[in-house]
Amino acid sequence: MKTEIKLIKGDITNIKADAIVNAANTSLLGGGGVDGAIHRKGGIQILEECKAIRNRQGKCKTGDAVYTTAGLLPAKYVIHTVGPVWNGGGNDECELLASCYRNSLKIAENLGVKSIAFPNISTGIYHFPKERAAHIAIEIVKEFINKKQTNIEEIIFICFDEENYQIYESILGN
Repeated sequence: MKTEIKLIKGDITNIKADAIVNAANTSLLGGGGVDGAIHRKGGIQILEECKAIRNRQGKCKTGDAVYTTAGLLPAKYVIHTVGPVWNGGGNDECELLASCYRNSLKIAENLGVKSIAFPNISTGIYHFPKERAAHIAIEIVKEFINKKQTNIEEIIFICFDEENYQIYESILGN
């Protein structure tokens, strides 16, 4: 079975996928951007599960990922991953961003999901260059699909803004 890569312009909180990925912060307690939107729309259950994870393991490190149920969202799970803040590229930001995608896909695989949706991790208030972030995201997803027999049937890149959508569209050649 071949995994399909899709590109959508829209709001990740409206996506009906088995799992959506949250560009979280290390506290896991919600924040701005996509993180805030997921926490607001998903309801208190996501926050309570995030607090339980924090009580168990402490904060979530940059590049790592954890998951919760999706609360009131149309997904089954939210995979929370902490993207790097861009500081010029000399602090392993590219590798840390790649780890976000790898770890999220690993969790999705372990959960047995058929579909997963990714936002544009770190390209908002963390100022990761959008084009570089898109290349990393697509490269890691293709690498995952090509080297692994996976049950994931659909990987969706969901872009909130037109600029990211255009970048992904040009790279994917849609």
